[in-house]
Amino acid sequence: MTKIAVLGNGRVGGNLATALDRAGHEVSVADRAPGAAAAAARSARVVINATPGAGSLERLTALGDDLRGKILIDVSNATTDGPDGLPADLIHPGSSLAELLQEALPDTQVVKTLNTMLFPVMTSPAALSQPPTVFLSGEDPLAKQTVRELLTDLGWREEWITDLGGIRTARATEAAILFVPHVIRATGFAPFAISIAR
Repeated sequence: MTKIAVLGNGRVGGNLATALDRAGHEVSVADRAPGAAAAAARSARVVINATPGAGSLERLTALGDDLRGKILIDVSNATTDGPDGLPADLIHPGSSLAELLQEALPDTQVVKTLNTMLFPVMTSPAALSQPPTVFLSGEDPLAKQTVRELLTDLGWREEWITDLGGIRTARATEAAILFVPHVIRATGFAPFAISIAR
């Protein structure tokens, strides 16, 4: 059992919180109330950033003291939106939200994952017609092992999890968000994920 704080109570955060609670973890969800995020982060071992990516860097940097020594799982994508509300471009081209978070929070172990799929797949990967792939990016091997174990609790099989290496590799997975609007326009809003076929 791990004490987990989920920052963000929208579809992504709510979905993850429900699934992790069902898996037996002690989960708290921080809403937008003043001080809620700091209190939740302070009491947790693992913090999940499920806040809108455009404001995540500023929001989490302000929680630096509360995130010290924690594992921060970043599932957000920092993008600007097009007229239809779908992602249009990256806010941090040539870098990534995860890299900037790690730079701003040197005493926090940032791990990027679960950002290359529509949100229902995060907690129901086996529901797809073929195996999806989930990626890990981060500098700390022990933090990535903890995240790997949480992913298996969410239904991800070991062979579906690919460790890409250091946090700089998050540039690649964050850029994958640019596929999403085109796929949705072409095929409709149905759950899908990036998958590495071998």
